[in-house]
Amino acid sequence: MKQVLLAVLALAASAGALAQAGVYKIDTTHTKAIWEAKHFGTSTNRGTWDKTEGEITLDKAAKSGMVDVTIDMSSINTGVAPFNGHLKGPDFFDVAMHPTARFVGDKIKFDGDKIVEVAGNMTIRGKTNPAVLKAVLYNCYEHPRLKREVCGGDFETIVTRSTYGINWGIAEKFTSDDIKVTIQVEAIKQ
Repeated sequence: MKQVLLAVLALAASAGALAQAGVYKIDTTHTKAIWEAKHFGTSTNRGTWDKTEGEITLDKAAKSGMVDVTIDMSSINTGVAPFNGHLKGPDFFDVAMHPTARFVGDKIKFDGDKIVEVAGNMTIRGKTNPAVLKAVLYNCYEHPRLKREVCGGDFETIVTRSTYGINWGIAEKFTSDDIKVTIQVEAIKQ
């Protein structure tokens, strides 16, 4: 009898954990990637990639999940058309050959109910390297209009562009090798 009771309790606990798991589709209207690079060691160039898509699987009870975000590299926007064109070309992102960048993370670190870090792999220009995105902000809320849970935040990392074969201007110190990237994301529970 005791074994049956333990089995029922274990089954109930696992069912409760499964009820917490969910798939969240990235809200493209509230998600973009922002980058910052030093320019001649004097100022900071900034820009965005305005088109992203993907989904997040999150099990809050088990403190686990997976993040899959794809960035449309042709959506780079600095506010200066010739600069955008240079960044899309072979000196930088070579968008004709590599139209997307992708982050896939399956190691999610929590502090209580808050995500504080997501570790995984970043693929840029056809090369994949380990990456860790640290949560600067993270929150979940009930969307008043959609009547569904939305989770999101600002997740930052440093991308060393030479590890992806993007070397233009580094030796001349035109622009830095280390680029700060922040992925501002909101995702809607499905």
